Amino acid sequence: MSTTPGAIEPPVRSVGNTAATQRKQPSSGLLDRVRPGSPRQHRLIIAAGPAVVYLAIRLVGLLVLAWLSAANDEALIDNLRAWDGQWYLEIAEHGYGGVNPNMVDGFGNRYPETPLAFFPGYPLLITALSWIPGSAVTGAAITASLACGVVAAYGLARLGRHVGGSDGVGLLLVVLFAAAPMSVVLSMAYSEALFCALSIWALIGIIERNWLLAGLCCAGAGLVRPTAAALIGVVGLAALIAIVHRRDSWRPWLALVLAPAGMLLYIGWVGWQTSSLTGYFALQQRGWSSAFDGGVATGKFMIESLTSDKSVLETFTVWIVLAALVLMVLCLRQRMPWPLVVFAAAVLVLDLGSDGLMYSKVRLILPAFPLLIPVAIGLSRRRTTTAVTTAVLLVFFGSWFGAYSLTAWDYAI
Repeated sequence: MSTTPGAIEPPVRSVGNTAATQRKQPSSGLLDRVRPGSPRQHRLIIAAGPAVVYLAIRLVGLLVLAWLSAANDEALIDNLRAWDGQWYLEIAEHGYGGVNPNMVDGFGNRYPETPLAFFPGYPLLITALSWIPGSAVTGAAITASLACGVVAAYGLARLGRHVGGSDGVGLLLVVLFAAAPMSVVLSMAYSEALFCALSIWALIGIIERNWLLAGLCCAGAGLVRPTAAALIGVVGLAALIAIVHRRDSWRPWLALVLAPAGMLLYIGWVGWQTSSLTGYFALQQRGWSSAFDGGVATGKFMIESLTSDKSVLETFTVWIVLAALVLMVLCLRQRMPWPLVVFAAAVLVLDLGSDGLMYSKVRLILPAFPLLIPVAIGLSRRRTTTAVTTAVLLVFFGSWFGAYSLTAWDYAI
């Protein structure tokens, strides 16, 4: 058995007929039970599958959003660039200093440093794509999100093969991610798709001991969202373990140095702009009441939502959070590679342990994609009709939840 951190033990072949020498083989994956006629066709499905499945589900999400937008007399394009999307678009087009002065924080206030609450990685990507002739900023933002989602899908398919042992698990993992509640932001001018893509490939870098990939993706994620703190911790710990055990020569040192670079660079720049080392955290707390409180505010919100007359979105938010906690327990029981488990746990801690907008909790859970792996593995072992039916139900529920939160719900997500 390999002692590499996060390594997956290969299945053991049975030898002879004695029970002592036999181990139960994992059941075949979904694609293994529905193979096309030729190996070439099968390879083509494996190659194109993640992109086709991901984009098809995002199309369903967009159609549901268009339907609910029309039902609520709203424009689809306005919903695709709503809330945080407006900030990212303004920063991409005008820079931090040129953001529309009428845009305000969560309390209706505006300070010179308010736009600095939004990390620069996604706006920079939008700006780069908007340089293409004929591209508008909004179109560039949505294109960037969809493209990053496809990159994330191929990473998830690869992780599924690593952890679940089959292409079917990988494809189901793509389905579950693309259909997750609040996955609508993967089609919007939001930074989640970019952050998830970078996080997925950073974790692949750890598992495959590709330290340059892990370090670069982690550094990039640090320029996209503050949640990168979870990823930095995992990459740094994995690199330290490799260094202590003298594995892979100097390469883990490279990941150790690169991993925090992006986040430290931006947090440091904001500190310089605000004349305070804690400037970023201060403006987050002042503008959006976002500060770590150990989960006190989240706990109160959940209890109130389950014991009083609350909205549909608030009630579903609580149940989705509870489902995420259950999936975290399943991840621990299945003994998944520790980098995946620790990353998912850290994302949950940062999300649920912080105050701020309670209606954003489900969206902020989205990067905790390892939580979906036990579900993907379980579905891959069921009948094809069961797996497909479950996937379809999840796609339509996730599409409705995201569309409802943007149209019928009046507050920020």
